[in-house]
Amino acid sequence: MGKEVERARLAVQKAMENRRVVMVSSGDPGVYGMAGIVLEVAAMERADVPVEIVPGVTAATAASAILGAPLVSDFAVISLSDLLTPWEKIERRLEAAALADFSIVLYNPQSQGRIEPLAKAYEIMLKHIKPDTPVGIVRQAGREGEGVTITTLKNLLAQEIDMVTTIIVGNSATKVVNGKMVTARGYDLTQ
Repeated sequence: MGKEVERARLAVQKAMENRRVVMVSSGDPGVYGMAGIVLEVAAMERADVPVEIVPGVTAATAASAILGAPLVSDFAVISLSDLLTPWEKIERRLEAAALADFSIVLYNPQSQGRIEPLAKAYEIMLKHIKPDTPVGIVRQAGREGEGVTITTLKNLLAQEIDMVTTIIVGNSATKVVNGKMVTARGYDLTQ
């Protein structure tokens, strides 16, 4: 973290030297990844180099698959990191997503030195989301040491959460079915 612009500039520079360059970004490069900054740097440098963006698996979709099917309806993905986004804007987004009854995916929820954003997000969500709403917590999704917890919004802050944790807060149609989170889409299951 913090060296993204330097990495993008180096990649573009090497590409301009007719070198084949690969920029590796965890998850999907276009979702909180490196694709945007590489495209911006290439444009700024007026680099006439092809940029191919290869999609990956986001933390949101990886965590969703591990938890069951909590994102089969509309959802919002919000990073709680205020390194590049002012906290006031993050608060407005959380408020809007909770009020609109989206399932909410939280990225970068907290670190050892940054525990306040998750506590603030919790308070915002509790204003509009029922405390017994299912919440899935996936740590190290798809990696060694993966951990999975399904709990409720009211018990969210009692869980072990860090920067490699993805949190999915269900919406009003989310329930736990056979140990998996499922957001019902409204299908008639009686037919």
